[in-house]
Amino acid sequence: MSTIATLSLKSGNPAQVATDALVIATTNDGSFALCQSDIPAATASKIKAALESVGATGNADEVIRIPGAALCSSPVIVAVGMGKTKGGIHHEKLRRTAGNATRSLAGFKKVSLALPAKSPVDIGAILEGAGLGAYTFTDHLFSKKAKSKAPVRSITVFTKLALDPDAKKQLARAKTVVANVHFARDAINTSPLHLPPAELAARAKAHLAGTTVKVTVLDDKALLSRGYGGIMGVGQGSSRGPRLIRMEYKPRGAKKHVALIGKGITFDTGGISLKPPAGMHAMKGDMSGAAAVIATIRAIADLKLPIAVTAYAACAENMPGGAAQRPGDVITIYGGKTVEVLNTDAEGRLVMADVLVRVGEDKADVVLDISTLTGAAVVALGHRTAGVMGDDDIRHAVTQAAGRAGEEFWPMPMPEELRPTLDSTVADIANVGQREGSMLSAAWFLKEFVPEGLPWAHLDIAGPAFHEQAPYGYTHKGGVGFGVRTMLNFVEDVMTGTVSL
Repeated sequence: MSTIATLSLKSGNPAQVATDALVIATTNDGSFALCQSDIPAATASKIKAALESVGATGNADEVIRIPGAALCSSPVIVAVGMGKTKGGIHHEKLRRTAGNATRSLAGFKKVSLALPAKSPVDIGAILEGAGLGAYTFTDHLFSKKAKSKAPVRSITVFTKLALDPDAKKQLARAKTVVANVHFARDAINTSPLHLPPAELAARAKAHLAGTTVKVTVLDDKALLSRGYGGIMGVGQGSSRGPRLIRMEYKPRGAKKHVALIGKGITFDTGGISLKPPAGMHAMKGDMSGAAAVIATIRAIADLKLPIAVTAYAACAENMPGGAAQRPGDVITIYGGKTVEVLNTDAEGRLVMADVLVRVGEDKADVVLDISTLTGAAVVALGHRTAGVMGDDDIRHAVTQAAGRAGEEFWPMPMPEELRPTLDSTVADIANVGQREGSMLSAAWFLKEFVPEGLPWAHLDIAGPAFHEQAPYGYTHKGGVGFGVRTMLNFVEDVMTGTVSL
């Protein structure tokens, strides 16, 4: 598993503290400048002149290194551009600036950050971004040379608020968030050969060991006997059976109860409706929703939030084996509704349907489901933005929580005319409708299984869950751990009454 950097706060002059690198921020509001920090003006002026001499602009995402000798006690100064800051600095810009810095400093052991932070929340964003930027997945590497660029091990954020109680709370929260997002990233990046459903269940148990979260795992025999036809139908084509992971956090005095459901397709070939070979390797990330809910409930337990949470990870491997379900099969979802399977590559909604019905027995106040559900979400929203559908109030609450987390979610409609496209002549519903608007009709399919009266939102993270383009900010290539921070914020909002239920 990946190494997690140590995060800390410190006050004083960062230029006088010896670390492997000192990180500062620059801007370009018409002219090049250094952002406000605790570095004395005379030293800052010399650093600015040195950066100008090598052509620094302060443009967004620019990363420039200069020797620190004669300027500070660290051998290297790293200037990260923030672009325009006149209108204020959004928390996400602070996260990405810190992440750009630590991601670019792989191979360095200790770094200090002197970035503009005016509040404890600013500090939290910097800590979070720096910790998320310091990540490398090396589990499958044998070569020592390949492992040589280890992520930054120790990160110190300099601020006058280092002793502020709220800043200390932000530090504790950032440590929890970073550790759990790294867990999700590690799971997503793991070879599908090494992560069948049973292994993902074992990792969930190990990750939640030592907490107050109760974990129950149903294997294929239990799933079959209890009528989980969606999970069994998807998993029956693989020699490695499906699993349903149930995680329950019930602190004393909890007045609200949130349910989270994650799609855990540990590898998706499409089944009999086989996917094209190009890009299929990325389908190891089809369990990103499951990884996210496991990480989120651990973060909630670590923070000891006084709210009940029940999380499910519906895990299966969608393979085209001799026992695989066929297009045209009719399966029975948990609770009794039947589904005509027109396309075996529309499998995620089948495993989620089972659990959406099951959640009705938990008497939760609200449920979120999160999944890499449709390629249509990527076509509509691109690779960095997720869609959120469902009840208006919950959809709005999710987008608000995501905005604070720095994760991009866009509210999507559910036009009523799409529901009839899912009608079947032989079953209660078909698993696919018309091609146009298929992200939205997938949400309609899920809604069919949401218990009556239970507030609900569906998070389709197919675009941002697995990043195959150039790294940016604190986002690396591969598994992103997307959705953990949004769901954590959402649960906190329910806990504080910000979300009206």
